[in-house]
Amino acid sequence: MENQRNMILAIVLSALVLFGWQFLGDRFFPPAKPPVTKIEGGQEKVLPQPGADPAAAGPKAIRARAAVLRETPRVAIDTPKLAGSINLKGARIDDLVLKAYRETVAKNAPPIRLLSPLGSPAAYYAGFGWTGDGVDAPGPNTVWTASGTALTPETPVTLSWTNTRGQRFETVIAVDRDYMFTITQKLVNGGAGAVAARPYGLISKDGVSKDPSSWTLHTGPIGVFNDAANYDLSFKKLDEAGQPGIRFASTGGWLGFGDKYWLTALVPDSKASVDAGFLSTAPQVYQAVESGRALVIAPGQAGSVSQRFFAGAKEVALLDRYENDQGVPLFSRAIDWGWFRVLEKPIFWVLDQVFKLVGNFGVAIIILTFLVRGLMFPIAQKQFRSMAGMRRVQPKMKELQERLKDDKPRLQQELLKLYQEEKVNPLAGCLPILVQIPVFYALYKVLMVTIEMRHQPFVLWIRDLSAPDPLHVLNLFGLLDFTPPAFLGIGVLALLLGVSMWLQFKLNPQPMDDAQKQVFALMPWIMMFIMAPFAAGLLIYWVTSNFLTIAQQAWLYRQHPVEPVPASATTIVAKKK
Repeated sequence: MENQRNMILAIVLSALVLFGWQFLGDRFFPPAKPPVTKIEGGQEKVLPQPGADPAAAGPKAIRARAAVLRETPRVAIDTPKLAGSINLKGARIDDLVLKAYRETVAKNAPPIRLLSPLGSPAAYYAGFGWTGDGVDAPGPNTVWTASGTALTPETPVTLSWTNTRGQRFETVIAVDRDYMFTITQKLVNGGAGAVAARPYGLISKDGVSKDPSSWTLHTGPIGVFNDAANYDLSFKKLDEAGQPGIRFASTGGWLGFGDKYWLTALVPDSKASVDAGFLSTAPQVYQAVESGRALVIAPGQAGSVSQRFFAGAKEVALLDRYENDQGVPLFSRAIDWGWFRVLEKPIFWVLDQVFKLVGNFGVAIIILTFLVRGLMFPIAQKQFRSMAGMRRVQPKMKELQERLKDDKPRLQQELLKLYQEEKVNPLAGCLPILVQIPVFYALYKVLMVTIEMRHQPFVLWIRDLSAPDPLHVLNLFGLLDFTPPAFLGIGVLALLLGVSMWLQFKLNPQPMDDAQKQVFALMPWIMMFIMAPFAAGLLIYWVTSNFLTIAQQAWLYRQHPVEPVPASATTIVAKKK
């Protein structure tokens, strides 16, 4: 009866861990979810996400993107990292792809498209203009004249338009070799009276981010206002706020929309007072807007203001450079590092430096594991000595448990006395685990949020360390033509994780309670299921760490062999029976 009760308790506890994780894990530790693909006609194609609503990307497109692009006059954008065009109708940057990044790991995968024109699927664009009194400002249908046919880092482009009152508007657009545009708006007052005009910039986006926002990873509206990053904004809050929106008065700062890896941001002058905010102009249509102070321009005079516009990948070193060298306040916070930023950035730096030496991020993760284990070696030695001591006194503990099983208070007293006499601490083994938790979480965040890990291969079948292991047991490692659900997607790395944890538990001192023994026996296989959907790079770290721990434990245990059960203890147990 006692054994049956213990077995039921073990099963219930294991079920709580396994199934409870499904409810809590996606919220607090969302696993990697790269696009699902299949091979058709020898080409890899991205499939719609299960349960995705096609209408969620905003209003249905009237025309295909290519048709929309052909209908308007344009100036080409061509830089080492960007390709696209500027729409002369409305002076919008609304066509942009990132040359260095692809949708999937397939060689023929299309580049990441960041911006799309209005009237095409998932419209996403930036525009710049003027509002004010006594001025006929250009509007969304105004067709501007361009000074050149292509915008490159070496050749800025000036867009110009003159109204019927003699007021001339110029927008000078320059771009660097990365992802930052500089927009200089100029108004020349050739009219008869003074004008008061305010320049503005906006980013308009149809639909929410494809990357879900969670407790550990913010996506959606984001900004820095008065030297403080704001991660509290969400598309849901914008839906609730509607047209009035959510406003901020700030000196400098920036605002825009962020995905896991991509960002668009308006960056006004760092010393300028700006009125900024977010709003929803229609169902699932969102805008980030900012405007500076009004310029009062007398007849025959001109006024101008400059700001920047970022549209590209959230590369760690690049964001740091824009922040430190070009004065964009807290631009590195565009990456949601979270609470452990002080630990995550050094871990990323080590990984990045090692990667530059070895050329493989998987190898860099393994080397990082050795470095972490090396730094914690003294603590681990203390843990294993304590565990070896616990293994040494286990026969005596068992004897006490048998002799005093009906006298629990006395048993606790005798156990404490035994620990003192043998100079062992049953809690000492927990310290290295507690120390490793922030390191493990920090590496999880690094793999989740840094684009440098995206689509990085390791060896053989592992072509993306930021995605789950693609080889699954249930489809015979790809021989069967189906993809198991994430919960059952047990891959080679997950199997190695389960086996390595099982070996670890076999080396650890065995719990005295039968229910605890059964729970610990099931735990490696429960963790195998829990960790299977996580990024392959994270599993590589954990498996490597497990095998290093096993080697260290085995070596230390040889130095502290388990003593045989004393004859006196055996005699006492026999008499008791």
